[in-house]
Amino acid sequence: MQRSRPPRPQPPAGWRPIAECISLDTLAIRARALDLLDGKLRHHLPDALARECRLADLRNGRLVFLATSPTWATRLRLHQATLLETARAAFGNAVEHFVVKVAALPPVPPEPTRPKPLSAAAANHLRSAAKSMSDPELQALY
Repeated sequence: MQRSRPPRPQPPAGWRPIAECISLDTLAIRARALDLLDGKLRHHLPDALARECRLADLRNGRLVFLATSPTWATRLRLHQATLLETARAAFGNAVEHFVVKVAALPPVPPEPTRPKPLSAAAANHLRSAAKSMSDPELQALY
């Protein structure tokens, strides 16, 4: 005989404005806290493994990591005791479970490249081009 489950509460119909859901300040603070915890936790992992996983969330006592493949997920699970211990030190004994999901990691934005300085020859050509222009504003730009 199967037990009947209590009915799940239904979400309100229609879309709600984001301001009613969570404030952006709260969201930014949570993102910063998760990013700091991610750095602390991945510090305890081997470099190769740390590059292939990220902390995704810490909610309801569950520490959730993302790994790029099932192989990396398995290797990450071998370090769950250390990761749980570190998370408990940071957030108390509220952290009880360790979960690893396989998913592509979000791309890391590339470092901005510094523009190369002009060579002396290029600078001379630009100066001579500026001298030949009749518009003073355009000449100042060159």
